[in-house]
Amino acid sequence: MKTFLFGLGVGLGLGLLFAPMSGEETRNNLADRAGELAGSARASYAENLRRMQRSVDNIRESAEWAVESVRSAVEAIRSATV
Repeated sequence: MKTFLFGLGVGLGLGLLFAPMSGEETRNNLADRAGELAGSARASYAENLRRMQRSVDNIRESAEWAVESVRSAVEAIRSATV
């Protein structure tokens, strides 16, 4: 059991010595990456919102054109039958 604990202690010590970053650096790095991801998600959301608004506007314009075309056709039929 002493050998296991000695090996565990040596392993932990070597892990701390050769760790690429400290705990604080790792936390800061993760926080930076999370911030970048959140910013990217917000930008993507805004772009998709603009695209959907353009699509809705195009559909609305097409629907208004179609309604006006039908009204004109109905009015032409009424005029022709009177």
